[in-house]
Amino acid sequence: MLLGTWNLENLYRPGGPFGPEDEAAYASKLASLAAVITELDPALLGVQEVGDPGALEDLAGMLDDDWRIALSEHADSRGIRVGFLSRTDPTVVADTVAFPAELLPVQADDAGLTAGQAGRGFLAVEVAGDGDGPPLRVAVCHLKSKLLSYPNGRFHPRDEGERARYGAYALYRRAAEAVALRALADELLDGDGRDRDVAVLGDLNDEVQAATTQILLGPPGSEIGTPGYDRPDDGDAFRLWDVAPLIPAAQRYSRVNFGRRELIDHVLLSHRLVRRVTVAGTGLPDEVPPRLPSVGPDPAERRGVAGSDHAPVWVRVG
Repeated sequence: MLLGTWNLENLYRPGGPFGPEDEAAYASKLASLAAVITELDPALLGVQEVGDPGALEDLAGMLDDDWRIALSEHADSRGIRVGFLSRTDPTVVADTVAFPAELLPVQADDAGLTAGQAGRGFLAVEVAGDGDGPPLRVAVCHLKSKLLSYPNGRFHPRDEGERARYGAYALYRRAAEAVALRALADELLDGDGRDRDVAVLGDLNDEVQAATTQILLGPPGSEIGTPGYDRPDDGDAFRLWDVAPLIPAAQRYSRVNFGRRELIDHVLLSHRLVRRVTVAGTGLPDEVPPRLPSVGPDPAERRGVAGSDHAPVWVRVG
């Protein structure tokens, strides 16, 4: 079984302010995305930046067989949301933007606006497991971006003080969203990660060692590649393992930002699931390294471009 995540980058039907300008560009984008998904051949794929639910239906219609769709009802101000493409019927078990009750709203701009919930929904589904195994429960997310936006639709700051402040506001929001996502993971694990197949995946908008990413892992000291990985302890029931160390070094990135390779899309697995991973990667299995464009501060510059500025991240579980 191949399980993956992919930011589809501005998946809209043509004619709106964010998607392709014409049908030809739209068809080219769909064909490019469909070719990757077909070659990847996932059993379940978490997706981000679905701006138009109909566009995901159009994409699914270009794939082989009969794919099922699950989409969050919680979109951001541009209408983008997370979802799943699945080979089997997914049952939605959670679709939420809620912060934990103990977490206060965080500052979001210079005017004092606060954010008391996630900007985009966290969607969790359950699908049938393999054979006699437990069902697979998977959450998909798209945390607050590191690409900063400023008042009046600007993507460039007036000065370095404004850049620093808005960088902090984005970090506040991303950290709060990570806390909320970890709360959802706790519900899916239910204190039993040694016997449950649970995955949390998506665009975390930060790298492996970032504090926001680390929030999601649970008790420290047992990461892949460390001595604690092969030493069972009580924390295994609550931990999630980032599969990044299993990805070959040449492939260990999912976006190129200002010419710098970053792994900001992640697959996190419960104890029972991570022990069955046979291989992990980014892009396509025979593509080393992924061929990606370099992005800058203005996401609108890639409006209507075919494909995506992210590579899929995936694991194969035996």
